[in-house]
Amino acid sequence: MFMGTAFGELRVVVTLPWIGSLVNEIGKYRVHLDVIVKATQDPHFVEAKPSMILAVRKADVLMYNGLDLEIGYLPVLIESSRNQKIQSGMAGNVDCSRYVKVIDHPDKVDRSMGDVHPFGNPHYHFSPKNIERVAAGITEVLSRLDTGNADFFRKNMAVFSSKLHGKESAWKAKHFHGKKVIAYHKLFEYLAADFGLTISGYVEPKPGIPPSVAYIGRLIEKMKEERIHTVITTSLYPRKEVDFIADKTGARVIVLPHDVGSMPEIVDWFTLMDTVLTRLQ
Repeated sequence: MFMGTAFGELRVVVTLPWIGSLVNEIGKYRVHLDVIVKATQDPHFVEAKPSMILAVRKADVLMYNGLDLEIGYLPVLIESSRNQKIQSGMAGNVDCSRYVKVIDHPDKVDRSMGDVHPFGNPHYHFSPKNIERVAAGITEVLSRLDTGNADFFRKNMAVFSSKLHGKESAWKAKHFHGKKVIAYHKLFEYLAADFGLTISGYVEPKPGIPPSVAYIGRLIEKMKEERIHTVITTSLYPRKEVDFIADKTGARVIVLPHDVGSMPEIVDWFTLMDTVLTRLQ
């Protein structure tokens, strides 16, 4: 879906499908694009594979989410590739989080807190404001590395921004202010911040930690007391606890897509956001 043509001047390798979607919008047929993580994979639990190393070895540019989301496999890929262009500090090593305003930055981190990201919440791709910044950053990277096509990239960025601003007008009509939900994982905090949604609790007691029976019982009581009638999750997370909670509280379960390609109809970042917001409403 995101593979560029064999004649692209720049070989761009990205970790996640949503990053590939942005590169596809800006670079189009002037880049050769490889996305190394599948939409069916949980980005927290990806393992390095020889095919990934080979892709990174050939890359002119490596773009990734950052904020330690890829910490389990990306350092291995970069080191094993022996590709000087994409080593840390080089122009071809692009941490997309450098362009965003990060939230949920913990004052301290220890093992008792679960799988907490020490540099802040890495799931910023649900924020239109942050995505526009990332797209602009990608545009400048491509323009610096391929100056002959800089005008092409910047023109595509202008089209992307125009489309985004038009979408934002429609998205703002979807009102979530005052709406309380329970989420499975801390995946939708940027979405909540941008659209006024209130996430009142989590199925996970701590990020990455499965809930106990006692914890689920307390969560059910909280939902009844606060009249919370919605649980949001994704296809990545187990349904057993979610369905149990829904059965005991009468809450509806909304399964949201987590990335581009995670549902058949989601072919780019715009359709990702359209689907998330429509399902929520």
